[in-house]
Amino acid sequence: MLNLKYSLILTGSALLLGLSTAQAAEYEWKFQASETSGEPSFKIKQEWADKITTMTDGRVEIEVMPINSVVGPTETLDAVSAGILQGHMTDPSYFSGQNPAFGMLGNLVGAWNDPYDFLEYMKQGGGETLYNELVEPYGVHLIGAATFPLESVPSTEPIKTLEDFQGLKIRAPQGMVYNIFERIGASPVNLPGSEVYTALEKGVIDAADSTVLSNNDAMGLHAFAPYPLYPGFHSMPMIAVSINKEIWDGLPEDLQATLKTAFDGMAYDLIARLKAQDIETLQKLQENPDVHPYDLPAEERKKFSAAAEQEWQEWAGQNEMTQKIYDSATSFLHSRNLL
Repeated sequence: MLNLKYSLILTGSALLLGLSTAQAAEYEWKFQASETSGEPSFKIKQEWADKITTMTDGRVEIEVMPINSVVGPTETLDAVSAGILQGHMTDPSYFSGQNPAFGMLGNLVGAWNDPYDFLEYMKQGGGETLYNELVEPYGVHLIGAATFPLESVPSTEPIKTLEDFQGLKIRAPQGMVYNIFERIGASPVNLPGSEVYTALEKGVIDAADSTVLSNNDAMGLHAFAPYPLYPGFHSMPMIAVSINKEIWDGLPEDLQATLKTAFDGMAYDLIARLKAQDIETLQKLQENPDVHPYDLPAEERKKFSAAAEQEWQEWAGQNEMTQKIYDSATSFLHSRNLL
């Protein structure tokens, strides 16, 4: 009986120790993402938040929340600055109204044909340093940049040439992508990503600048927009994984290094896994007689790129930071024979 009591005491102590360990996070943060909870990319972000808890032995716990959980998508920058959120994982183009440089660096539309080229620019070509020069005066620090494969365009009507964009009501966030769609004759409508499903269903829009093929399919968009453009040709927005600057500055160096390493790893994992899911989704859609994926021809893509470059030049002159971004990005693109 004594041994049994002793065993029970030890077991109880171990359970209490386990509970205290589980509750021993030194840092508990809320990060808002720009996707709905059902999208594959959102789930990947949640997985990486869990990995960070493991990598830091429980010292850091990050709750990744879907779009609109605490504030709207255009408000997360201010929310992180004010400490309402501790961080966000979102497209900087949402903040173009505060400074057009967010839209230019967040989504240099038509510039990138390969997400790995974009990551090379951000991580090795000076892009992340430029972004922190832009964002740190707002009280926010960029931990790392990520991106998706090129976005698809789900459409209710076939798009086989750039002329088919004439008068097309297409969802686009504020910023450069909005302006470029105007330039090619479309009628862009500024809506958050969370409203794309309803807007397509009700006929408010004809098409959408809306994330990657697999995300769109997971949201059910192809039920209303059975003419997706794939592979994408226009948009590959940055995902700014950012944190309140005061929090960042107060972190010990080992945690800063772990967070940077983890989110850099997430950036490459996102691309690889979403690409695989896009290919699987494409195969499924090609077998569906009601859905008709289409690959925009190379000549039409060149026309779009030419229109995009004209827009870059206009944006470059808006302020000192937009000129810096233009000079930096185009220099990198020229150096890699990508422009």
